[in-house]
Amino acid sequence: MPPRPAADTTTDAEAGSAAASAQVRKYRPELQGLRALAAALVVVYHVWLGRISGGVDVFFLVSGFLITGQLFRAAGRGRIGFRPMWGRMIKRLFPAALTVLLAVVGLSILLLPQDRWFQTIKEVFASALYVENWRLAADSVDYFAQHNTASVVQHYWSLSIQGQFYVVWPLLVAVVAFAAVRLRRSLRATLAGTLAALFAVSLAYSIHLTAVNQPLAYFHSLTRVWEFALGGLLALGIDAIVLPRWSRVLAGWLGVAGLVVCGIVLDVGSVFPGYAALWPTVAAALVILAGATGSRAGADRILASRPFEYLGNLSYSLYLWHWPVLLFYLVARHREEVGLPGGAFVIAVSVGLAALTYHLVENPVRASAVGTRSRWGAYGFGVAALLPVLLIAGTWQVVSTKKADFTIALDDDQHPGALARAPEPKRAAPSGNLVPPMIAVPNDWGGIADADCVKSRRNAELEMCTSKTTGTPAKRIVAVGDSHIQQYLAALKPLAQQHNYQITFMLKGACPFSTTADAMPGDPGCLAWNAAAEQEIVAMHPDAVFTLSTRDVRPGLTEQTPQGFIDQWKNLGQAGIPVVAVRDNPRFGFSPSACVEAKGIKSPDCSLPRAQLLAPAPPYEKAADVPSNVSFLDFSDYFCGRTVCRPVVGNVLVYLDGNHVTASFMTTLAPIVDKAMTAALNW
Repeated sequence: MPPRPAADTTTDAEAGSAAASAQVRKYRPELQGLRALAAALVVVYHVWLGRISGGVDVFFLVSGFLITGQLFRAAGRGRIGFRPMWGRMIKRLFPAALTVLLAVVGLSILLLPQDRWFQTIKEVFASALYVENWRLAADSVDYFAQHNTASVVQHYWSLSIQGQFYVVWPLLVAVVAFAAVRLRRSLRATLAGTLAALFAVSLAYSIHLTAVNQPLAYFHSLTRVWEFALGGLLALGIDAIVLPRWSRVLAGWLGVAGLVVCGIVLDVGSVFPGYAALWPTVAAALVILAGATGSRAGADRILASRPFEYLGNLSYSLYLWHWPVLLFYLVARHREEVGLPGGAFVIAVSVGLAALTYHLVENPVRASAVGTRSRWGAYGFGVAALLPVLLIAGTWQVVSTKKADFTIALDDDQHPGALARAPEPKRAAPSGNLVPPMIAVPNDWGGIADADCVKSRRNAELEMCTSKTTGTPAKRIVAVGDSHIQQYLAALKPLAQQHNYQITFMLKGACPFSTTADAMPGDPGCLAWNAAAEQEIVAMHPDAVFTLSTRDVRPGLTEQTPQGFIDQWKNLGQAGIPVVAVRDNPRFGFSPSACVEAKGIKSPDCSLPRAQLLAPAPPYEKAADVPSNVSFLDFSDYFCGRTVCRPVVGNVLVYLDGNHVTASFMTTLAPIVDKAMTAALNW
């Protein structure tokens, strides 16, 4: 995100009293050109290449360079004016950011599928409050939230990090300045040493977290501190670096070339930040070191040109607009890629909106007397600007919550769901509306909300949750595996209530119950979790274990029963524990429910041939060493007809995304699961 800090020109208010000082920063038009280049790369890579460019890292470094220089000069004069400085930041950042958020809310209501509303609402709140990066960081470690589609405001993550930086950095410099005075040390040397330490610690943490959890590292504020610190070190040392003109010309072009190709050479989205982010930040540092070369062959001649300078002025608004324009275009056209003409249209609209926002919102507010008539006027303006976004988004959430409210019962004639495919089918009333409502689909996960949960002593990740019963339970069942076993909690819960069964569930996303990590081969976390789960189950010795029997029920792959599944069943068999292994449901690769909302229930695009998904016969029937303690359940005929797997059965939406089944459909499957389990286990 490329906001323009006030420190990049000598005409800004904070530099006024020091205008005669030799320490005052000179206006550097090539920095506006650098912002323009970074913003253009972000937009082009997003629109046409579907990749991340590394341009955001340039914004971080430039912000660190400019703000550190401003704060250093202010501290050298003896005082950092926190209140007016943060007030100017509010006037500079809020108007454009909140204008785009208001537009996004309106367009989302008009254009976005309802199943994306709640995700958008929560991210609008997070973006308005400058914590969107933490919202996305939380989702990155939440298996179920990882299935969210790209949000129209997820690009506000970088704006959030910069907003946090603008709050923390002045406080940091003030503390360092105070320490330097008390210790009688040079402010420049003390601040440089502090920033060097921050650079080293943050970069080390960034490298570590990127290696162990890259999605979390990408949005984590602390993995980005080193980029701001590098910019700050550059600001403190740039005057001492004297290079001959030819080397500055070379540095400028090396920096520009490095920025342009970074996103092509590196898969930024999967390897950043870590040490790989040194590429764009060092490239940007080279451009800054090159400065104004005065050479006709210098890159700064282009970067300082009027077109680049103007695009630099628009860069903040362009960054804010381009992402929602791109996503709304894709939604409106029902496409996954824009193509060359569509991309040109998206960029043209984004630039046009950026220009309007710059000239009609950003500049007028910045140049106005708004917030200057009283000491806290800018803060009052910020609250007044923020409230409409929060109130409108809050109203949208309240209305959406009411719209998402629904119930489904096993005796619902209008929504028989799986019972519509029972041996004695229960016909759905033709006038029945679909359940769950589209807006409620993403949150329709199976679960047992009032279960008591404890952590295993054998593994910190293993959580064992047990449903409540009346007195001594009639039977004790352990449901163990990944999210596809969690789905069945919606079918097991009615059984537990009806028969006084006790359900204990042990779940880990993308980690089915196996002696191997089948979904993530070699994953040590999954292997350790499975080993601990097996030991806990043996210690509990339940009446039955409920788990998966197959995987890879999807187009392009052959359904299989992994050997790791069988070996785990053998482990339980040696302890005398019966296993009920259920055949996995189909995985579409796209959201059938979203397809129904966009194209209608009868669209052939929303269904897939059964033969593309399910093997003609369950693969466990051909396995040679299946132990005798295992009984198999196959509910494929309830998910799919004889030839086609459809998104709706008995007026109930089957899928909440491309492979997970709604709790609503699983609830209608409960009587069928009950009958099958009772027969298999001779209960």
